[in-house]
Amino acid sequence: MSHPNGTKSVPAPDSATQQTPNRSTEVFAVHGVEPEVQAYAMAKYSRSALSMKESLKEISEQKAEQFLNTFYFQYGHRSIADLAHIPMAIERLSILAAIALVDEQRWDGQERSTRYQNFKKSGFYTPEFANSEDRDLYVETVKFLFAEYEAISDEMARYLATQVAKPDDMTQEAYQRTLRARAFDISRYLLPLATNTSLGQIVNARTLETQISRLLTHTHAEIRQLGEALKQAARSASYNVNEAAYRKLVDEIAAQNPALADRAREVLLKDVRVAPTLVKYAEANRYEQETRRELRQALRDLVPIDTVIEDGQLDQSFVVDLLEDEPLEIELATTLLYGADHYSYRQLREAVTSLSAARRQEIIDLGLRHRGKHDELLRPFAAGQAFRFDILMDIGGFRDMHRHRRCVQIEQEFTNLHGFATPEELVASGLQDRYGETMLLASDRHDNFCAIRDPNGKQNAQYVLPLAFKKRALFKMDFAEALYISELRTTPAGHRSYREVAYAMYEAVARRYPSLAKYFRVHDVREPVDLLKR
Repeated sequence: MSHPNGTKSVPAPDSATQQTPNRSTEVFAVHGVEPEVQAYAMAKYSRSALSMKESLKEISEQKAEQFLNTFYFQYGHRSIADLAHIPMAIERLSILAAIALVDEQRWDGQERSTRYQNFKKSGFYTPEFANSEDRDLYVETVKFLFAEYEAISDEMARYLATQVAKPDDMTQEAYQRTLRARAFDISRYLLPLATNTSLGQIVNARTLETQISRLLTHTHAEIRQLGEALKQAARSASYNVNEAAYRKLVDEIAAQNPALADRAREVLLKDVRVAPTLVKYAEANRYEQETRRELRQALRDLVPIDTVIEDGQLDQSFVVDLLEDEPLEIELATTLLYGADHYSYRQLREAVTSLSAARRQEIIDLGLRHRGKHDELLRPFAAGQAFRFDILMDIGGFRDMHRHRRCVQIEQEFTNLHGFATPEELVASGLQDRYGETMLLASDRHDNFCAIRDPNGKQNAQYVLPLAFKKRALFKMDFAEALYISELRTTPAGHRSYREVAYAMYEAVARRYPSLAKYFRVHDVREPVDLLKR
């Protein structure tokens, strides 16, 4: 078909093939939205053609709660909670509780550093005791440990000043600050697990829900109370950092226009609850509780420890043990039992291997018997990694290694059975005997509290253990994470404790895979360290 002027007409496009003009990609940040409303708006991408801005305009808190009740709880779409990120501050909790709190693989946060802060004024947690005499002995013990911590901090700062002179290009203030940090690295070994600390975390609501449930399931009363406090904080009015400025503004508006001030007050000073819907059903996890109890019983009843471990002695001959491959059934049964006592992985594996296949299956069954409809598998079932390290190190160093969340970590409880670490600087400074006597006193008090007639005695006893005492943990990872930890944690600025562990990890991998050793950019921990470099 042609027009009179000779040009051809273009037929109108069929409606089925009509194309909309290309629009440039739009990217924008969002702020000022309650976390649950934000999660609802983002989740609507999969259920609505509305844009983010349109969704946010359309949503109310009531609609968000209704949506979450339907899709999150009834339909089990837990990924929705990944979209609600919540900043929280947790202050004045014990180091023991902090270790439990941060034991999440999907976790971002920071805790007070024992290197850059003096903990002598932090205070400490005192658990409930059945009688006042035991409580008084506990307080006396922890106060003594703090006094020794303060004294050895001062002694080590003076000693280190005799070992390294101040460079001409370094200020006296920077020199003293650096040596003080190095002194704290040493004196931290004396801090008891009762020591108060503080931390901040930014987690999504799904992690918060599982974190709360895990804490409510814990063996220690302080940690269960912490779970309740987190749940309450998520459901209560959050801290408004701009409240004082907003109140001042509202008062200024009220002087000119009271009606407008009321509207401003409603918008600016309304209570914001960060996750009232997403955590409301978080509760203690019966699956974890019952499984923990039954696995401890199984270790006594099913596993012939005495036949494969002479006199039941714990294996303390290594710092890092890179384990060989084994059938998955052996790994699962051994790992399930690992957290139930203080034996090494190899010791438990030998005992498990000696069992019949039916007995091993019975142990695995225990790990699944109480699993509910919505329960995730327990962490020991995260199996099959090529690199599995059984690590025995001081609690202080473990706190640093605990931050590596790309690997699976299976912990054993705190104990004095593995003894304690002694920094070499204490030996060189002549403080070794004083330090050793302090550790022995703490160990004796631990045993005293374990022996008293108190249902919480064994849990309470752990709080008097200083960070010098050793703890066993199983770290499972891929090659990339083994390389990353070895490189990062061997740097000279790091703490000697975890530097030695990370270097031992590298050496273990290098022995097993010599051709891969050249890819590790590690620092040799045997080389001298410049104390003034951080």
